Amino acid sequence: MDVLIHVFVALHIIGIASLLGGFLTQLKAMGDGTARFTPAMLHGALTMLVTGAVLVGLNQADDQTVNNVKIGVKLALLVVILGLVYVKRDDEKVEKGLFALVGGLTTVNVFIAVLWT
Repeated sequence: MDVLIHVFVALHIIGIASLLGGFLTQLKAMGDGTARFTPAMLHGALTMLVTGAVLVGLNQADDQTVNNVKIGVKLALLVVILGLVYVKRDDEKVEKGLFALVGGLTTVNVFIAVLWT
C-alpha cells in the first residue's frame, strides 16, 4: 500500500508542478498583460484534484489519520483555482489580477500541504 500511496504523491506533485510551472513561465507575459491559462495549467489542476481524492481514500483505507479540515481547505482552494482556469481557458488574455490570484492560491495550497501538520 505504501508504494501505491507514494506513486500517487508523485503524481500529485507532477500536477502541482504543471499548474505552478504554467503560472511561473508566464510572469513576464502577466506584466505585459498578455498572460493566458495554458492547457498544462488546467491539466495540472485536474491531476491535483484526482490524485488528491485518491490519496485521501488510500490513506483512509490504510488506517492512517487524515486531517479532514486541512483536506477541505486544500480542496476549496483547488476548486476555486480549477474553476477560474476552466472558465478562462479559451481567453486570449487573462486579467493580471485573476492570473496572479491563481498563482497565489496555488502557492498557498503548496504551503498548506507542507506546513499544516
